[in-house]
Amino acid sequence: MELNHNYANSLVSKLLFAAIKKSYPEVEYSESQIYESLSAPPNLKMGQVAFPCFPLAKECKMAPPMIAKTIQENLENDASVEETKLAGPYLNFVLKKEALAKNIIGEISSGNFFTKELTKDTPKTMVEYSQPNTHKILHVGHMRNLCLGSALVNILRYSGQETISTTYPGDMGTHVAKCLWYLKYKNPDPVPVENRGAWLGQMYATANQLLEDEIGTPNEESNRKQLTEIIKQIENQNGEFYELWKETREWSIALMKQAYSWANVDFDRWFFESEVDEDSLKLMKDLQAKGILVEDQGAVGMRLDEYNLGFCILIKSDGTGMYSTKDVELARKKFEEFGIQKSIYVVDNRQAFHFNQVFKVLEIIGFEQAKDCFHLQYDVVELPDGAMSSRKGNIVPLMDLISNMEHTITTNYLEKYRGDWSDEEIDKVARQLAGGAIKYGMIRVDNNRKIVFNMEEWLKLDGETGPYLQYVYARINSLCHKFNYDSSAQVDFGKLTHDLEEALLVKLGNFNSIVVNCAKQLKTIHLTSYLFELGKLFNSYYAECSIGGADDEETKLARLALAYSVGEVMKKGLAILGIEAPARM
Repeated sequence: MELNHNYANSLVSKLLFAAIKKSYPEVEYSESQIYESLSAPPNLKMGQVAFPCFPLAKECKMAPPMIAKTIQENLENDASVEETKLAGPYLNFVLKKEALAKNIIGEISSGNFFTKELTKDTPKTMVEYSQPNTHKILHVGHMRNLCLGSALVNILRYSGQETISTTYPGDMGTHVAKCLWYLKYKNPDPVPVENRGAWLGQMYATANQLLEDEIGTPNEESNRKQLTEIIKQIENQNGEFYELWKETREWSIALMKQAYSWANVDFDRWFFESEVDEDSLKLMKDLQAKGILVEDQGAVGMRLDEYNLGFCILIKSDGTGMYSTKDVELARKKFEEFGIQKSIYVVDNRQAFHFNQVFKVLEIIGFEQAKDCFHLQYDVVELPDGAMSSRKGNIVPLMDLISNMEHTITTNYLEKYRGDWSDEEIDKVARQLAGGAIKYGMIRVDNNRKIVFNMEEWLKLDGETGPYLQYVYARINSLCHKFNYDSSAQVDFGKLTHDLEEALLVKLGNFNSIVVNCAKQLKTIHLTSYLFELGKLFNSYYAECSIGGADDEETKLARLALAYSVGEVMKKGLAILGIEAPARM
């Protein structure tokens, strides 16, 4: 249940609740129902809050416009309400700007605005995201998953949900065998001293190409046997390839941790594919013994034809497991280990069929929490000239990209400050802006749309980009420092009379509702759009209403208080998205 965390809507819902009780004593319409039905009129001249009377028509046996008129007549006077307006089936409320400003700016300045209880619907939730494979290149395409998952964890936590963040790297399988095969039998070069994780990914791409080239040659059969032997050694946890796997696996994990550190992402739990391999096969063999699974052409699995999900293979003919095998066991492990009530998998839409099969298998074997597992899909990231593939090697290595972006930012934007700024601050701001560009670019579009990565576009300061929003905050922060603004100063909010000031106050008041909506829908686009709109609105205000050149000191202070509040909301919103806000740019 959503709580009354928007000042204007909360005030209006209380007044309406009393008026409806007085007008129609027989009608059961709770304050929370009223609150959730409120909306914004088409423009602020019609008011800041609109109440639709359609839901009451059936019980009141009256046309909505008449209901609105009756409720209006029974409203109690409130010092914060300037007037109410009838608009057909709607009853609109015009709140006094001074009351809006006092409550909204006051709560933002004190910090209370960001610590409200936002919802009662708080199931203990696990979000699994970022599932890179070891022994492969970590590239820019992986960032959509990482940025989306991280932002959703922050959104859920801000809205009040206890949220556990987990990652599930794929550290075994054919791709690992290919890489180790190449290292053992083909690689002529010594292992580098540094950046071994990225080097390992290059070895995988080279190995994959070589193996493809040798299909149909006399080497094909021996290659296949060698790959099978490598996989068996890893699964049996003995032999030279198992030892090589343990060593090289750490190189990949170190690269992942480097990327996570750069992105300020910290997982509560790392699950690994190898961790659930043995237990998952044991579970499947138990299910087979009970007759729940069947054999088909040497493979063991579950028939899901009646659900249009075909035959789900759970034990291959060679006795090894599948991704689905491990995901069934992983689901059980998650709920058992953490006592969660909801499990979210952030995985791209190419795996939709896989998860439909896994969740159906869980349901059929009697796993009660199958209904609480949810696959959050998203589309992939492409380069301007097409899709990326680690297998083919046509990718942009992530750490190379980050280094390139930070260098570009320093050269094009920050070098002019060298001497006035320390080298450390320049490096820090370059990192923050690169992070803002990548993260905002990855989460500002709907999950169902593809993303085309374009570094130049994402770094612009005059479009819908992360750096644009970071600049809005930095500008406000510098402004407040310039005029020595004290957020605890007494402000005459009656000085805020401009229409753009009212629009900003209403926008600020909606922040928490936006985050709650993101949490409900498991989407980031509502918050990214909100922050972009807030930034544009502030820039329009700043251009039209001078702060330094205000008519008097009281007006100047009130405008500074408003600007400071916009900056604090922008900073908090960016933080929820995982983006740092530089103090200056």
